Amino acid sequence: MQNLNLPTYNFKLKNSENKTLIFDSIRKKYLVLTPEEWVRQHFVKYLIDQKKYPTTLIALEKQLIINNRKKRTDILIFDANGTPNIIVECKAPSIKITQDTFDQIARYNLKLKANYLIVTNGLKHFYCKMDFENETYIFLENIPDYK
Repeated sequence: MQNLNLPTYNFKLKNSENKTLIFDSIRKKYLVLTPEEWVRQHFVKYLIDQKKYPTTLIALEKQLIINNRKKRTDILIFDANGTPNIIVECKAPSIKITQDTFDQIARYNLKLKANYLIVTNGLKHFYCKMDFENETYIFLENIPDYK
């Protein structure tokens, strides 16, 4: 798999039926290792190891209904009260991050009302703080560490 613009981590990998699987420490199971999953697993480890977010506050591929359609957030981080705080949208490294990517995460946030949005393809990361009053977001250099 491709090197990312994130710290290097040691993941549990195994092969099954000609596919490489990666162990997801949040969901406690092996998943098919796609380029997007590679980014998701790295970003989750970054949030836990570098930003100190507790694993108990992180949900992966959380389902939500928007306009009667099932959607899934890649990574959703709750605050200590169980309120959505950060939504992370992960793309494969080969996928360019465009306005469409931001529109996608903004649609999710109409329902979730998280304080922070992150879009990453593992190579580029965009961090935003919501400004609900002005219905926009403010780009940040990084997201805050867990408090």
